[in-house]
Amino acid sequence: MRGNEKQRWAISPSNVAYHFGTSGLSVAVATGITHPLDVLKVRLQMQLVGQRGPLTGMGQLFVKLLKSEGPRSLYLGLTPALTRSILYGGLRLGLYEPSKYACDWAFGSTNIFVKIASGLFAGAIATALTNPIEVRLQMNPSLRKRGPTKELGRIVSEEGVKALWKGVGPAMARAAALTASQLATYDETKRILISWTPLEEGFRLHLVSSMVAGGLSTLITAPMDMVKTRLMLQRESKRVGTYKNGFHCAYQVVRTEGPKALYKGGFAIFARLGPQTTITFILCEKLRELVGLKAI
Repeated sequence: MRGNEKQRWAISPSNVAYHFGTSGLSVAVATGITHPLDVLKVRLQMQLVGQRGPLTGMGQLFVKLLKSEGPRSLYLGLTPALTRSILYGGLRLGLYEPSKYACDWAFGSTNIFVKIASGLFAGAIATALTNPIEVRLQMNPSLRKRGPTKELGRIVSEEGVKALWKGVGPAMARAAALTASQLATYDETKRILISWTPLEEGFRLHLVSSMVAGGLSTLITAPMDMVKTRLMLQRESKRVGTYKNGFHCAYQVVRTEGPKALYKGGFAIFARLGPQTTITFILCEKLRELVGLKAI
């Protein structure tokens, strides 16, 4: 490991706090801005033939929600989403670099495969720890009256503690794939652009790299996101159906709704994940600069 990399990971309480704090804050800000698109994405994914009537597009669903539930419906689950962003985002982004440089220390390399492996590890661990605070809260209009804490209490009392980790397997797979595709792509794109173009560390480099990362991560994770949402929100009802696991869910969706159904809400995913990725990385890089940390 080069000397400057060793300095980057000189462990101190302030460095650790700044490292995870800048990651969590940048994800939380991006989540707050793009949250309405996340609500639309979940609603689109949960459309089943015969469950909610004719299938609607993103624009139609947006108008329908405004008319039937009001503007506040677009911010259902915002509080737990922000809480999860700080915890999950802080861990997901924060664990990536230590994992990468641990591999550098052990194997003397930070090639693309090491970056992918580091992203897989960071995403899976972060999701396993934060799964209870998830998208089930976005689908419940009564959340405005009960609040996230009481809603979590209701889930535990009616379905048991295990229900808080329902769908954790596909969620971990999706988060691992997201983090690997997002962070590894961003990291590697920066390296390539710095080597092959006049771009240097700064806003333009961060903007281009984050846009590439957002597009690729959407393409890879949209089907996993669909499966994760279906598993987490399924109800014990013959009308909705019961999925045994992620593979069974994907198979049933393809069999009954067609392969395109795996990308249901895909435009909403891209519309949210693209800007969220861009905002997250640009803000995170700026915050890291302000507190004296090196760029990602």
